Amino acid sequence: MEKGICENQQKCKAQSKVIDFPAEKLKLKGTSNLTTRKRTNSREKYYHCDICGKSFFRKYEVAIHKRIHTGEKPYRCEICGKSFSVNSSLTNHKRIHTGEKPYHCDTCGYSCSEKGALVQHIRVHTGVKPYHCDICDKSFTQRSNLTKHNVIHTGEKPYRCNICGKLFSSNANLTIHKRVHTGEKPYHCDVCDKSFAQATDLTKHKRIHTGEKPYQCDICGKSFSACTQLIIHKRVHTGRKPYRCDICGKSFSQSSYLIPHKRIHTGEKPYCCTVCGKSFSYRISFTNHQRIHTGQKPYNCDICDKSFSRKDYLTNHKRIHTGEKPYHCDICGKSFSLYCQIGIHKRIHTGEKPYHCDICGKSFPQTCGLTTHKRIHTGEKPFQCDICNKSFTVNSTLTKHKRIHTGEKPYHCDICGKSFSRSANLFKHKRVHTGEKPYHCDICGKSFSESGTLTKHKRIHTGEKPYHCDICGKAYSKKCSLVKHKCNPTKD
Repeated sequence: MEKGICENQQKCKAQSKVIDFPAEKLKLKGTSNLTTRKRTNSREKYYHCDICGKSFFRKYEVAIHKRIHTGEKPYRCEICGKSFSVNSSLTNHKRIHTGEKPYHCDTCGYSCSEKGALVQHIRVHTGVKPYHCDICDKSFTQRSNLTKHNVIHTGEKPYRCNICGKLFSSNANLTIHKRVHTGEKPYHCDVCDKSFAQATDLTKHKRIHTGEKPYQCDICGKSFSACTQLIIHKRVHTGRKPYRCDICGKSFSQSSYLIPHKRIHTGEKPYCCTVCGKSFSYRISFTNHQRIHTGQKPYNCDICDKSFSRKDYLTNHKRIHTGEKPYHCDICGKSFSLYCQIGIHKRIHTGEKPYHCDICGKSFPQTCGLTTHKRIHTGEKPFQCDICNKSFTVNSTLTKHKRIHTGEKPYHCDICGKSFSRSANLFKHKRVHTGEKPYHCDICGKSFSESGTLTKHKRIHTGEKPYHCDICGKAYSKKCSLVKHKCNPTKD
């Protein structure tokens, strides 16, 4: 008998046709259940919301739905007081407090508190994207992502913030946004107590502690803790740069690169230092700048314990220890430890000097050369010695000057052991041992180990005397001769 009933039910489902079965044969508790079964089979939605007209199969679904209009939330969390319109939502919420994660992925062991979250997670492994946009054919793993995506085509933003008036395409985004105003951060890390405004941010943060990197690149095998990081990384392989500047046409692999780039055109600098008033177009530049005032150097070298204010400074510094020079010139083959050095070096071959002084017109291959040069015109000497108060136009000159006070001579000759305060002096000294004289006089052919000595020598041929006494007007070819004259003018 039961077999016959099952076969009839299957035919009913296939034909979407209402068939009257005796209630006692179906073993239902009452005729109301039978009526509901009939309506489900026929896809009839008998119950309607009298506010918005939406239809439902079951009466209780209408009651739940109406809470959207009334705002009723009868299910309250006794731990934090948060309320919910559906009991299942309260059950899922309580797991935030208890930490319970009853749903486990049998592929990677990932655990979550909601069954729906596990279903979505499994699609990471299977690659299934069941939700398709009927306009652009883009596919998604979650229905909510498709709904958000559809707004791109419609431009609809029905949810408005009642504090600042900003519009959003989804209620969830509005809820998250409101936390900017309230400062609410309901998601707490149970390891370090750090708090977050979004659950997804907490999930990503926890991977710092666990070291979990569930997203792997199928091209190079590199793993990432966040799905978005993998998507961005894959553009390294594909070369895809989907974010294009509508002013200059330059393309970027990340939207976060395009936004600050546009500030080059607009001149916008939204990040302002409250200490010195300097403004920045990039948040990272602002963060790095603030460490000048605080003196904070959070990045430490594990070899020599030297500290740095920026992570890239530490990376570059470590190459001093390793000797790594990963950047090669494709013209002469010379190698460099810094990427910026190879760009500057190539200008030796091209002769390019893109930085021009707007006062005298002199050009420079590097922006730092122009900045230093401009101080000749302005007289600015921003680097001051804290021992004798002497000022300098360049920081490197101050560093060398301080060695006069400290007596430090960090550059040692590996042949005779003699020490020097400057690397240039060591370089010149080594020519004593090698006998090298690379500077030649083009008039008499005489050679010299230093360029300065050649310059002085050439004055014998030219008769040039650039050093003048401001008292008697007598001229000399050497500065030392002028100094002697001033000390004892009667001996001339």
